Amino acid sequence: MRVAVAGGTGVVGTHVVEALSRAGHTPVTVSRGRGVDLVTGTGLDEALSGTEAVIDVSNVTTTGRAKSVEFFEAATTNLLQAGRAAGVRHHVVLSIVGVDRVKFGYYEGKLRQEELALGGTVPATVLRATQFHEFPGQILERIPGPVAVLPRQLIRPVAAADVASELVSIALGEPRGLAAELAGPEEHQLVDLARRIVRKRGRRRPVIGVRMPGEGGRAMASGGLLPGPGARFGQQTFDEWIESEF
Repeated sequence: MRVAVAGGTGVVGTHVVEALSRAGHTPVTVSRGRGVDLVTGTGLDEALSGTEAVIDVSNVTTTGRAKSVEFFEAATTNLLQAGRAAGVRHHVVLSIVGVDRVKFGYYEGKLRQEELALGGTVPATVLRATQFHEFPGQILERIPGPVAVLPRQLIRPVAAADVASELVSIALGEPRGLAAELAGPEEHQLVDLARRIVRKRGRRRPVIGVRMPGEGGRAMASGGLLPGPGARFGQQTFDEWIESEF
């Protein structure tokens, strides 16, 4: 099967491409580096030609509502239009556990993405997953200065490879709307994981956890990003991941 992977060069996307190849399918990486712009739609018709499924793991780096909504609305609309024209039978979206419970600017864009996908003309499935093992390190890299101030979050980090395997399995099956959530095997405090990464990198950078203001901050700190009943769980623990990466 020929499967397009939007965001195929990202953290999860690279694993999706590898998983498809291992299973004997033909992945088509959809990214700017391959001449495709999701926001304008440039190159999408050619990229999706002959594909039977689309796995959308595209992303935008922002915490703001406006930029997030703008990106995911444009990207999803263009993917669905090009997918319908190409005869795509299954559109799969990666979203976030808690996106409907935690009020946060970036999540507004993800909710819009879900809404468009599930209400579109191409049959779709949305998989909500928890934060990846790479997440604490990504947050640290975005915070300048000698001291890192991170939001207090209870999370259940999951391996990007586990998420990719689930996405591929979903894409090869029948569309199911909102799929069971996917989470990691253990619950952690984000700040604790960030401190472990700092130590593994051989640095002495203080990491301070603070609760974000407002309803969203309270929800993050009290478990709003944790999976609900019926969730599925990945296999790799954070301990196993960090030992393999550093």
